[in-house]
Amino acid sequence: MILQSVLLGMIIATLYGAMFHVWRGGSLVRLGLYLVLAWVGFWGGHWLGGLIGWEFIKVGQLNLGLATIGSILILAVGYWLSLVQVEPEPKTNKKL
Repeated sequence: MILQSVLLGMIIATLYGAMFHVWRGGSLVRLGLYLVLAWVGFWGGHWLGGLIGWEFIKVGQLNLGLATIGSILILAVGYWLSLVQVEPEPKTNKKL
């Protein structure tokens, strides 16, 4: 893959993460999480498309269609998993 395709993919994946952050909101840490999730999903979708031989909306060497689907799926799963809140157990003063 040539450098131009990698740069275009990084820009598009960054835009996906930023748009998701604008849509769902959150702190600066959430923005970082969404960017990483978008990058992982984008390149994972691109790699998986090449591995199984599927081409959908191909832009040069970049399999943009499957990369977009991968990015959206990973962003959705990551957002859903980030909603889990762990509540501490109430402390009881039991003396044995």
